[in-house]
Amino acid sequence: MLPALPSRALILCLAGMALVCTALAFTELPMPTVALAGAALLCVLVALLGLDAFISVKRWQGAPLGLRRQLPQAFAVGRGAPLSLTLQNPGAHRCRGELFDLADPSMTLTGMPLAFDVGARQTQTFRVEILPTERGLKHFAGGQVRLRSALGLIDWDRRIGEIESRRVFPNFANQGSFDWLAGERRLKGIGVKTVRRRGVGTDFDQLVDYRPGDAIRHIDWKATQRHHRPVVRQFQDDRDQRVLLLLDCGRRMRSDDTQHGIGASHFDQALNALMQLAFVALTFGDAVGAMTFGTAEGKTRIFAPRKGRRSLNALMAELGDVEPSPTFSDYVRGAADLMARQRKRSLVVLITNCRDEDAPELETALKLLRSRHLVVVANLREQIVAQIAAQPLTTEDSALEAAAALDYEERRRVMLQRFAIGGALTIDCEPQRLGVELVNRYTQLKRAGAI
Repeated sequence: MLPALPSRALILCLAGMALVCTALAFTELPMPTVALAGAALLCVLVALLGLDAFISVKRWQGAPLGLRRQLPQAFAVGRGAPLSLTLQNPGAHRCRGELFDLADPSMTLTGMPLAFDVGARQTQTFRVEILPTERGLKHFAGGQVRLRSALGLIDWDRRIGEIESRRVFPNFANQGSFDWLAGERRLKGIGVKTVRRRGVGTDFDQLVDYRPGDAIRHIDWKATQRHHRPVVRQFQDDRDQRVLLLLDCGRRMRSDDTQHGIGASHFDQALNALMQLAFVALTFGDAVGAMTFGTAEGKTRIFAPRKGRRSLNALMAELGDVEPSPTFSDYVRGAADLMARQRKRSLVVLITNCRDEDAPELETALKLLRSRHLVVVANLREQIVAQIAAQPLTTEDSALEAAAALDYEERRRVMLQRFAIGGALTIDCEPQRLGVELVNRYTQLKRAGAI
């Protein structure tokens, strides 16, 4: 038998029978007669229920409802997307009821359940909004319908549709407009400083007219003779270099201090910044690789350096469902793993959220990395600390809180100074500024030829 519930019609019938029997009890009819009448009505209802169940089961077995979804190829966490659900009724009888899509619990669906009334051999389409709230591989386990029976006495619960899966990535919807950011003037619009300097770099870019101040050694004499005016060779930043992104997945990256909500954790914002830097580096012709550390045993993700803009999609697929672990990160082990896998000199960008008690271990890891690579440490700063330090000193507690916040900030500053003295480049910013700061530092290093 199919799982079933009494419909409203059946409940009303039972209520009506109870009222009839109650009314007969207050008449002059003998009680055995009243009981016999109630039993007769109940037998009729049971017979109708049996007939209703038999007809409904036969109809379903002969022509069950079908469900077809139209899902995007992937989702971005925190960004709504349209979902199309189409009910197909191949049978010769009308079907009514309610539909509920069995999406992953982390998916928020609007308007559920959906009331349907689909005629014989017809379809009915619904369009709803779906909002992913977590990253990772999510499953859609078909749909569930509560179908009204043939005589309307029973509501059947039935599973329909096929199981489907989709990946939910960090909110790369704004990264979808990265093509627009390829121009230098557009990069300036998000705070990235990119200034082309004529004659720098080693890779030839184009020929341009001579301007006062251009190096005489860059004059192209053949082009000058051909155009009858001074022409110089312009160079672009060196290409074919490597950028390795080392992402901390430890417990401190789970922080969500002021921007509570979907995709607001330090880890999610670090992923967004990582993809932004990867896009710019790939656009400039460099190879980009990535590795995680601080994850559970056996969960480390490794993305070998690749070139080409298409590599960004592969990088998103590799890191899109990574989650920070509840344990502390082992910086030395992460550095040793990267050193064992990447022997060519590269720009290593370490994204983390460390505190002064982590300084000895992190210094050891940075020393190991700097033996071969150029290292940038991007340390995320909690916004709440600055807010506490800047609060009005109206009470004794507020003064103690501000003093503690200032002391914490000073210890962080001293820690980053120690890293800089050791030869590492440092970035200290809040998560929402990380993408711009990383791209700025990367372009500065490219212009200086430091990579």
